[in-house]
Amino acid sequence: MQWKDRRALVVGLARSGVAAAGLLCRLGAHVTANDAKPLEELADAQELQALPAELRLGQPAEPLLAGHDLLVISPGIPYAAPFIQKALSMGIEVVGEVELAARVNRAPLVAITGTNGKTTTTTLTGEILKAAGFRTFVVGNIGYPFSAIADQAGPEDRVVCEISSFQCESMSRYHPQVGAVLNITEDHLNRHGDMRTYVQMKRRIFQNQTEADVAVFNWDDATCREMAQGLCGRVAYFSRREAVPFGAYAQDGGVYLRLDGDARRLCAVDDIFIPGPHNLENALAASLLASLMGAPDEAIARTLRTFRGVEHRIEFVREWEGVRYIDDSKGTNVDATCRAVEAMAAPTLLILGGSEKNVDFAPLAEAIRRSGHIEAAVLIGQTADKIAAALDAAGYKSYVHEGYSLERAVARCRSMAKPGYNVLLSPACASFDMFENCEQRGDVFKALVMEMK
Repeated sequence: MQWKDRRALVVGLARSGVAAAGLLCRLGAHVTANDAKPLEELADAQELQALPAELRLGQPAEPLLAGHDLLVISPGIPYAAPFIQKALSMGIEVVGEVELAARVNRAPLVAITGTNGKTTTTTLTGEILKAAGFRTFVVGNIGYPFSAIADQAGPEDRVVCEISSFQCESMSRYHPQVGAVLNITEDHLNRHGDMRTYVQMKRRIFQNQTEADVAVFNWDDATCREMAQGLCGRVAYFSRREAVPFGAYAQDGGVYLRLDGDARRLCAVDDIFIPGPHNLENALAASLLASLMGAPDEAIARTLRTFRGVEHRIEFVREWEGVRYIDDSKGTNVDATCRAVEAMAAPTLLILGGSEKNVDFAPLAEAIRRSGHIEAAVLIGQTADKIAAALDAAGYKSYVHEGYSLERAVARCRSMAKPGYNVLLSPACASFDMFENCEQRGDVFKALVMEMK
């Protein structure tokens, strides 16, 4: 595609927007970079100022549309936004940052989406491919923009891209050679409106696949099996419960791959370093994806034995006064926190709550009541009252409120905890009512824990 001399407007100048503007500048486009925030409020202001782009900051995007033939939007901007619809009516092409990057990229591409497990599976897949000797770029929703490396990756390299449903909204030509949906549960309904639309967004990663490509799904997830119907690419599955004819599975304590008719044993399930049934699913998915991208069995098995997980995902922080503190700030939806609750094997104090996504907390309340390990819940943030109502309905009364203060929540947990307890931050909600993102929330939690004296 010809990029030189195109007139591009990039709207939203967080990490991905700055990277998109940089990529377009390197490709020779005339770039206007816009954000409603002034320069001093932008985290990447220094990098932005170094670009040969026209900066139009602290102002809305719509008056800037005229004279541009390309609009690049950040994933935080809904596709239904009025200025985007205005651009489309003017004949301006609208793409997201990952769509832009994918059009430039020349390397084989793996795309990973789903409600939970994306970051762990994406990171693990990348580590396996690196262990196999490939120059590998791990990008996307994981926090490192695809656009930052899209013009550097070549045909012998590998790109592993975590994709959110927000990023799927603006896809048109995005074409991964291997794509995966790990699981589907209720999430982001404040953006997508209903589950049908949410599922449709996730399925868009496969819309440009051909018969030579592979679509990977979780066999144990009924919605994933439905999504697999009617695709152009070959369909592979992973399962921790059943042997699948084409894919990866766990059976009799072992991890197996079956891609050419015969099953191959990679390692024992107990060899996988990261614990829990959800991480077994992540490991199976990553093993399958990496194998499809050319990783040998030995590299897969070796990495499964040594990979220690990702930050903010059921991450052990510290033991203090006999209490273990665990950071699961990436538990931003009900299903993720249910999985964290299931992973607890000791009495646990659970910090819950955050910004509203219009989801039902009843399944989480039931999981808490049923677990037998959650001694109390400490509720914070915008959703605290809604979670409390769900806990009441489930007959679970052991909860307290601590307003909009994570510091008070940690202090309350410290006062309640006894030796042998866990304190688990797994909010089941996004972070935007109190923090910039879930990483900042986790960093604050860890800092509070490490400051204990």
